[in-house]
Order: sequence, then structure tokens, then C-alpha cells
Amino acid sequence: MPPPATPRRRHALVGTGARAEMFVRALVTAHADTAELVAFADVNQTRMDAHNRWLTELGHPAVPTYPAADFATMLAKERVDVVLVTSVDVTHDEYIVTALRAGCDVVTEKPMTVDAARCRRILDAVAETGRQVTVAFNYRYNPLHEQVRRLLADGAVGEIGSVHFEWLLDVRHGADYFRRWHRDKASSGGLMVHKASHHFDLVNWWLDATPVEVYAAGRLFFYGDAGRRHGYARDYDRAHDSPAAADDPFALRMADHPRLRELYLDAEADDGYQRDRNVFAPGVSIEDDMAVLARYSTGATMTYHLTAYAPWEGYRVMVNGSRGRLELEVTESDFVSPAAAGALKGAALHGDEAAAEHGEATLTLRPFWAPPTRIPVEGYTRQGHGGADVRMTRVIFGGEPDPLGRAATAHDGALALLTGLAANRSFDTGEPVRVADLLTLP
Repeated sequence: MPPPATPRRRHALVGTGARAEMFVRALVTAHADTAELVAFADVNQTRMDAHNRWLTELGHPAVPTYPAADFATMLAKERVDVVLVTSVDVTHDEYIVTALRAGCDVVTEKPMTVDAARCRRILDAVAETGRQVTVAFNYRYNPLHEQVRRLLADGAVGEIGSVHFEWLLDVRHGADYFRRWHRDKASSGGLMVHKASHHFDLVNWWLDATPVEVYAAGRLFFYGDAGRRHGYARDYDRAHDSPAAADDPFALRMADHPRLRELYLDAEADDGYQRDRNVFAPGVSIEDDMAVLARYSTGATMTYHLTAYAPWEGYRVMVNGSRGRLELEVTESDFVSPAAAGALKGAALHGDEAAAEHGEATLTLRPFWAPPTRIPVEGYTRQGHGGADVRMTRVIFGGEPDPLGRAATAHDGALALLTGLAANRSFDTGEPVRVADLLTLP
């Protein structure tokens, strides 16, 4: 007789914004044999209703919805095994800790949280309950990044001395952080936490090292009030129904995109949240140009730069070692086409079969005393974070073997967070910051 089927784990999701859709779709399609979606929680009923409507389009019945204030009630009533946290960053710890103490495991979007005190609450709850927190650092699952991990672990460049890491967000993707709640550092931790935690986690994982000291400089150079100095500012607060935004290439046109309209424009009456703020309007408290110098437990150093207003999108990683150098160069889009300027990165454009923008990726090993070698990488695609989203959900929902250790723990989430928090403190003080002075980890 065949072995009895393993019961599907019951998943509930809190925070039904745009990022939730990837997790929901994966649960109810590719991983329906191992996982079951049983409930939504959010502060906004209209957004939950939108996700339920999309569920029915996929042939899945609508699931019960709960106000976020009734999150604990939902966990008990729906007998939840795993909670997916895709809410506003500053609220992550509230849901993670409540879920852990209710006996659930947790999968949380990055960053795990936004400050050291909240991080300590999460780590203490993990130790107290013995439950598991997985941080959705999907960049670990990008085939390019997996290959970098293998090469470095195999000693392709010998002992690692330094890393140079430059990340460019173009004026479509980068601008989007300045339209929404991310523009408030208290909610997001700024781009050093919300965005760069991805990159800091990659370096920790690639080097198999922990950050020790961080020195950084950052400022708001392009967005916010600076837009007037550069000649880009328009006098409107939000784009929808604003004549001043009609020809602004920095304006998000939610009404032109059905899913954005349904998730945000149609949901404004519930909570007043506006998704399409003017990126040059007052009130921005995050930086858009940031430089970091970090030292690691192995003695290696990293120089890192994040630019949120570039003409093209992509990144460069150079790893220098005792036996050579590894170079990764990725162009995700070589420019921002006018047709795409009022949309989000990756959003479908009406009437376009293919984007005008082009991209490419190269991974090159440059050993001493030998010609450079182009390293082939299978599985990389420009969609779904380089193909990472699909690969990540196969591990966290489908139980796929993970010999590379891609599934990030709460400890990993804390290490990535602490690099960003140390950078933020260094912005303020102008001094190097020891990571252990922010939070001591075992």
C-alpha cells in the first residue's frame, strides 16, 4: 500500500497588497498538493475582496477574511499552521510574534522588521516557542546568485578580500518607493532596510560571514524637495485626477492598470491610503543616494552603493580574492521607455506584446594567469526576480530540497537588517557603527 498522504499545511496571509499576489497564486496553483490557503487578514476589506475575486478566477473558492485587529482570532478559528506576512514593514513583528506564540510557523516578506527592538522581540519569540521564521529573501534563489554562491564556496577566487556591489534602481522603479508608505522611514526603515537588506543578505550568504562594522553616507538628492532644484517638481499631492500630473513621467497612473485600481484606488475609502503620491511632494524622510563601507567577520570588506534615480536598472558585483576575481553584471532594463514610465516595473502595458527595454546578464571568472571565462547560468529570466520567485516557493511551500541553504532564517533576517540599521545610524552620526552595539546575536 502507498504511504498515507501528508496533510496539507494550512496557510493564512496578512497584508493583501500587490506583493501578496505572488504568494497566493503559488499556494493555490503550483503547490496546492502540499499547501492550503484558508484565510486573509488586512486593515482593508476592499483589498481582501479583490484577492478573493482573483482566487475565484483561478478556480479556487474565496477564503474567509478578517480585520487585522482580529488576527489572533483568525489563527485559532481557521486552525492555521503557517502565516504569510506581507504587510507594511513596521507591522511585521506584531504578526510574526503573535503567530509564533499561537503555535504557527511564519514566512515573512523582507525586511523581517525595521528596528533593533522589534528584531529582538522576534528572535526572543523564536527562542521561546521553537517555531520557525523564514524570511523571503528571494534573491538567494536567482540562478545567477546561486551560481555565485557555488563558485565562491568552491574557492574559485580563493580567500575573499573584498566585494564591490553597486545597485541601480531606474527612475520608474526607484521613484515608486517615494510614492507610497516606503517614503516614511518610520514605516520602512528607508531603502537601507527595505531594499538593501536583500543585497546585504546576499553578501552575508555568499561570504558565509557576518557584518562587524559599517560606515555610511546617504542623502536625499533627487526626490522630495530636491526635485524643485533639479527642475522636475510639479505642484500636486497625488497623481489621480490631477491635471498637473497628466504629463509627469514620474506620476503613477493607477486608473490605467486594473489590478492597481482594484487594490488601491478603489480601496481608498476603507483606510485613506493613497498609492500615487507625488515623488517630489514634501514629507519624504528616506534617502535616495547611499554609500556603505562594511567590514565582515572574515576580514573581508564591502563597498556598496544604491542609487534610486538611475536611467537604467541593474547591478554589478565584483568579488576580489587571493586567486582572482568574479564579476556579475546584470542589466534588468537598459532604459525606461516612455510607454512604461507611468506604470510599475513589470506591469503589463496595454497593446504592447514586449517591452522596448532590453536586458542581459553575464557572470565572468577572471583567474590569475589565465584568460577570463564566461560562466553559463541556466534558468535565469528577466521575470519574477530572475526566476527566483518560482524557485523560492518550491522550497518554502513545496518542500523542495535546499542543499544551498537558500531558505533564510530569523537569524539571517536579523543580520541583513543590522547592516542597514548600522548604515542608517552612520548617516546620522557620521561615524562608523559597530553592529554589536545595535543588537547582540548568538
